Amino acid sequence: MDMPRELSQQECLQLLSHEEVARVAVCTPTGPHIVPVNYVVVDDAIVFRTAPYSVLGTVGWSSPLALEVDHLDHELRRGWSVVATGHGETITDPDALSTIAGLADLQPWAGGSRHLYIRLPWVSLTGRSVGGTTATGTSA
Repeated sequence: MDMPRELSQQECLQLLSHEEVARVAVCTPTGPHIVPVNYVVVDDAIVFRTAPYSVLGTVGWSSPLALEVDHLDHELRRGWSVVATGHGETITDPDALSTIAGLADLQPWAGGSRHLYIRLPWVSLTGRSVGGTTATGTSA
């Protein structure tokens, strides 16, 4: 059985940059809430879209957030997990929104109006792997 290995920040960034779906966790007045999101990495931050009336839209945009992305190979019992934490903030500047639109197609998989952009500049970016990983995030 392989022992877990701590990933460097550069490894975490590479893995984070090669995925597009993650889970965001936020603490609400009624307790923790976790929701899947599509995301892109822009500079030293993660950007995702949500509905303004959603939990992330009403609480998450100004709260401490945690985002987790991972990859698992059940057959080989290998995988990795990366967690980014920081304080959420909305993106309303038209120039910033235009830049994001030019960098990547940030289209949510789920239907509905998701026109609120939230930026998560990470304060902490950590990860662990079991069984090894490659730069693209697949198990070695």
